[in-house]
Amino acid sequence: MARALQLAERGLYTTDPNPRVGCVLTKDGRVVGEGWHRRAGEPHAERLAIDAAGKAARGATAYVTLEPCCHHGRTPPCTDALLEAGISRVVVGMEDPNPLVHGRGLERMRAAGVEVVTGVLEGPCRALNPGFDQRMRHGLPYVRLKLAASLDGRTALANGESRWITSEAARTDVQWLRARSSAIVTGIGTLLADDPSLNVRLASSAIPALEQAEPVRQPLRVVVDSRLRLPLSARMLSLPGATLVATCEQDPRRIAAATSAGAEVWVAPADAAGRVDLEALLRYLAEREINEVLIEAGPTLAGTAVRQRLVDELVLYLAPHLMGSDARGLFELGPLASMSERVPLEVLDLRQIGSDLRLRARLSSRPADNG
Repeated sequence: MARALQLAERGLYTTDPNPRVGCVLTKDGRVVGEGWHRRAGEPHAERLAIDAAGKAARGATAYVTLEPCCHHGRTPPCTDALLEAGISRVVVGMEDPNPLVHGRGLERMRAAGVEVVTGVLEGPCRALNPGFDQRMRHGLPYVRLKLAASLDGRTALANGESRWITSEAARTDVQWLRARSSAIVTGIGTLLADDPSLNVRLASSAIPALEQAEPVRQPLRVVVDSRLRLPLSARMLSLPGATLVATCEQDPRRIAAATSAGAEVWVAPADAAGRVDLEALLRYLAEREINEVLIEAGPTLAGTAVRQRLVDELVLYLAPHLMGSDARGLFELGPLASMSERVPLEVLDLRQIGSDLRLRARLSSRPADNG
């Protein structure tokens, strides 16, 4: 199963919206076939492993990171392929959270006399597909909030200057975060201030699943723009990939102008303040098969996402310099009346990236420690 996980990770940047899956076939103590899912519409890991094994697949054991599918999607059911190949035992990392599959693939194989074992390295298998898992279970994508700040927690000078806070190594690390994401979300304030591209700037040769000449998949760019202030000359509108503008503005002329400039406009429900309802936006993105969302935004949108507990993971890059008390902060969380109102975090990982520190954390369900 560990080897199947290694294979599945090769599809980290290409399988979207499908899950990343790996499969290993063994027989008489040796590996006879391997496969991993490369991209939606192409053969699944099980079929590739069976093809690699040929006749040796009969009587073999299949180790697969995700329950084999049992329904017709873009490709035929993998349970059919396993049964037709004569696989005698299937070891599964995690059950498929997709309601069309969940448990049914396992039941079908057991009914056909195949020995089925489940839950092997389930934690790592689940961690490989956090967005797919969450979308299927809860109708929401997995949301990462990426932030970059000085050591005193500042994201820009008082005049708005912010390039560059972090090192080139940290900025390259962010490119890998973008590459695995289904969508990148920013606010209109960031767009007006910085005119960002929000694209993946990695060479095809750097991504294992791609041939050198293949284009890198560009995530959907999403701009939260309640009053539809999008400049029609925004840089991202001329770049490969799609740009979605979420707005509460319903003026058909302004919507038509943004559409003519290359944006897709979605009129979103408004929250109590008359701004785009962020949770409604995330649910809409999940309906569009968006698995993993990366928020790269200023303190207003970042603070809203944290206050509403819509963030699954914070990724914070801290640069070894100080920017002073007048510089801009990370979040707009509003005034806190007491220490008990602090937002507690659980640190998942801390490591050095170039000259910077990268901290990964999640919002904690425990109350803030007042000790």
